[in-house]
Amino acid sequence: MTSPSPSAIRALVFDVFGTVVDWRTSIVREVAQVAEARGVAVDGGAFADAWRTGYPLAMRRVASGEAPWATIDVLHREILETLLPRFGLESLDERERAHLTSAWHRLDPWPDSAPGLHRLKRRWPIATLSNGNVSLLVDLARHGGLPWDAVLSAELIGKYKPDPAVYRMAARLLDVADGELVLVAAHPSDLEGARAAGLMTAYVERPMEYGPAHRAEAVAPGRFDWQARDLADLAAQLGT
Repeated sequence: MTSPSPSAIRALVFDVFGTVVDWRTSIVREVAQVAEARGVAVDGGAFADAWRTGYPLAMRRVASGEAPWATIDVLHREILETLLPRFGLESLDERERAHLTSAWHRLDPWPDSAPGLHRLKRRWPIATLSNGNVSLLVDLARHGGLPWDAVLSAELIGKYKPDPAVYRMAARLLDVADGELVLVAAHPSDLEGARAAGLMTAYVERPMEYGPAHRAEAVAPGRFDWQARDLADLAAQLGT
């Protein structure tokens, strides 16, 4: 498949968790700090993976109508409550639980993220398009020096990706046609959802998202409009 011309692009939106920020390393660090303060031995990697695994399951319950709408902050706290007894941290008080939940607001970006975004921003408007709530995304931007022109969240319409309404909302708010907008993501399912909604797609490889023991899903060349090693490589491919 031949990639579209970059001249067709009018804006880019970005998945955030895993694509722009390294959630797993950051959560492992935060869990380790809490566990050390409590004198409890915790496998931080297993804790982070379990926390993240609960996230799509919780979203599906909301999307199906089984559970009421909730922000990702609320879902993260609900999942955390189920994990604490499993990992010997049930004695955490409310302050400690709230602080650990807010770790998702302090995720570090991948090393290439801020420089790559600055390069892309020279030519096009760039914005988040995440299931994360607005306040979380703002905090991540401030924490990681991420130069968004806009912070767009599925929260704005009370739905989650890959609902097509989320992708089309982004195009509407940025005043571009669906086909003039690119979703940049490290997750094929997100990109498939964007493509079904009429967007262009750019896959960014993040082989370390789930740690060194995880084998990332293989993505065949040509499956998406662009495929890049990181955001710097994407910027180069797009000529900026």
